[in-house]
Amino acid sequence: MTTEIPPAQPYRPEQSCPLDGLRVLDFSRLVAGNMLTLQLADFGAEVIKLEPASGDPLRAWREDGVAAYWKVYGRNKKSIRLDLRSAEGKALLARLIPTAHVLVESFRPGSMEAAGFGPEAVARLNPKLVFVRISGFGQTGPYAERPGFGSLVEAMSGFAAKNGFADKPPALPNFALADMVAGIQGAFAAMVAVREAERPGGKGQVIDLSLLEPLHATLGPEAAAWRITGSIPPRSGNRASITAPRNIYATADGGWVALSASTQAMTERLFRAIGRADMIDDPRFRTNADRLAHVEDVDAVVAAFIGARSLAENLAFFEAAEVTVGPVYDAQGFEADPHVQGRGVLVEMADADLGSLPMHAVVPRLSETPGALRRPAPALGEHEQEILAALGDG
Repeated sequence: MTTEIPPAQPYRPEQSCPLDGLRVLDFSRLVAGNMLTLQLADFGAEVIKLEPASGDPLRAWREDGVAAYWKVYGRNKKSIRLDLRSAEGKALLARLIPTAHVLVESFRPGSMEAAGFGPEAVARLNPKLVFVRISGFGQTGPYAERPGFGSLVEAMSGFAAKNGFADKPPALPNFALADMVAGIQGAFAAMVAVREAERPGGKGQVIDLSLLEPLHATLGPEAAAWRITGSIPPRSGNRASITAPRNIYATADGGWVALSASTQAMTERLFRAIGRADMIDDPRFRTNADRLAHVEDVDAVVAAFIGARSLAENLAFFEAAEVTVGPVYDAQGFEADPHVQGRGVLVEMADADLGSLPMHAVVPRLSETPGALRRPAPALGEHEQEILAALGDG
């Protein structure tokens, strides 16, 4: 594997994309809204960040003084400054709304109404506008007006209770998981609503996007399982509560591999590969339920085999045996992986501050109408002259 930095690619503002002509006004702050509008911007939507004088707080999330989050999640967007508390800001927003297809905001519920831009007022300005409203707990319900950062939702949703080890406290993710999940689902919902607005006689609508519900919906059939069993499974670390073996195992040279044998056929293939075909008919390991009941014994066998070999030896062995094993990477290992490099999972983009910077390519990959990286993340207010001129002010 090599860590040689590839040549920087230029942004391609001229490249056509499938969402060309779709205008999105983005009042959101931090992660969820920026993740949402990134999906649209990467496929060609004109996303205009409406920022306070201090800028989106995401700009302040820095790595060694570099606004890495902003450079990656602000790409393909434009920026103007707009103070919604001022008469001038309100007047400008009232002129922008009729030009847009989507409006995204992440203020505390009631804030847009207080500023004079609740759903009814917005619909009068643009009956076909899709109005995406992001909040921690939704626009309705007892907790609607509570501030709702993702960490609270990751705790309340059930995620933290599932995450970690049985003898340790519940564990929050160390990244903005709830925001990222909500952003992706919000982008999908926005396009569903845009499709409806485009139909003959179609109209705009409000999307009530909480951080809580999308994350809970990804955790599996939590409520159903509780109703059926009447019990809550303990935290199981890297093990799965429904299949075994599944864990992370140490290699002889200090590396780690993840192994998942989540079907009966894969488990039998694993046992044969490591020279333990006898385990296939052993009553302790014959079925998945048996293996879960004796998971410590299963893990001990697998861990001993993997622990006697280096990372490279394990990967080569299990690849040849067609057993599902993969390396545990950090950012450095991921960037150096030949598959990541060969597929172009990361792209090295020109950067005004650093010369170049790697970031994830546009995902998903569409065969006929792919997205593109057309512009770097904007400076605060960079596109004010352009946007105002289009309104007739320049």
